[in-house]
Amino acid sequence: MILSDRDIKQFIKEKKIKIDPAPNFAKQLGPCSLDLRLGNTFKDFEYSAKTCIDLQKDDKNISITKEKKMKKGEAFIMHPGEFVLTQTTENIELPDDLAGRLEGRSSLGRVGIVVHSTAARFDPGFCGKPTLELGNLGKIPVALYPGMRICAMCFEQLSSPSEVPYNKKKGAKYLGKNSFSESKITQEK
Repeated sequence: MILSDRDIKQFIKEKKIKIDPAPNFAKQLGPCSLDLRLGNTFKDFEYSAKTCIDLQKDDKNISITKEKKMKKGEAFIMHPGEFVLTQTTENIELPDDLAGRLEGRSSLGRVGIVVHSTAARFDPGFCGKPTLELGNLGKIPVALYPGMRICAMCFEQLSSPSEVPYNKKKGAKYLGKNSFSESKITQEK
C-alpha cells in the first residue's frame, strides 16, 4: 500500500518517517509522494581517468569521480550524455515496516533529466541522504540548482516489519554518511 498525502504528514508528525530538514508540505507534498530537493554536492565522472571500470578489481579502481560543491544560487550544468552522482538536501530515516521509492519528476523528464538509473528503492531501515544517479538524455544542457525540487519519494507500507532492515543488515554498503559514495560492488566478493 502506498501512503497518501494525509498518511505521509501523519507519519512524519509521529516521527515514523524522519526527515531533516523538515519538509514544507505546501511546496513538497503531492497526493502520494513527497518532493525532495537537490543537494549542493555533485560527483562528476572523470571519463578520461580510466579506459574502463573493471568490477572485478578493488574499490580504488572505481574511484573516478571529482567532487564539486555548488554555492548558493550557482547552477550545475548537466550536459547531454552526462552522468553524475548527487544527493538530496533531506536526510531520511525509514522504519522497519516502510520502504521508499524514488521517482523522477515529469517536468525534469520532459527536458531529458533522469534522476535514477536503477536505484529507486530505499529499503526499510534506510537512513541517510538519498543518492541520485542523474543523467541528461536530452540534446541540450540543463542548469540544475541546489535546493530545487528534483525527485519525489513514495512510501510503501510492508505487510509486516522487515526481519533484517537495512540499518541492521551485515555489510550494508550505503548507510548514513556512506550513502553518498561511488559503487561498492567490489565488496560483494
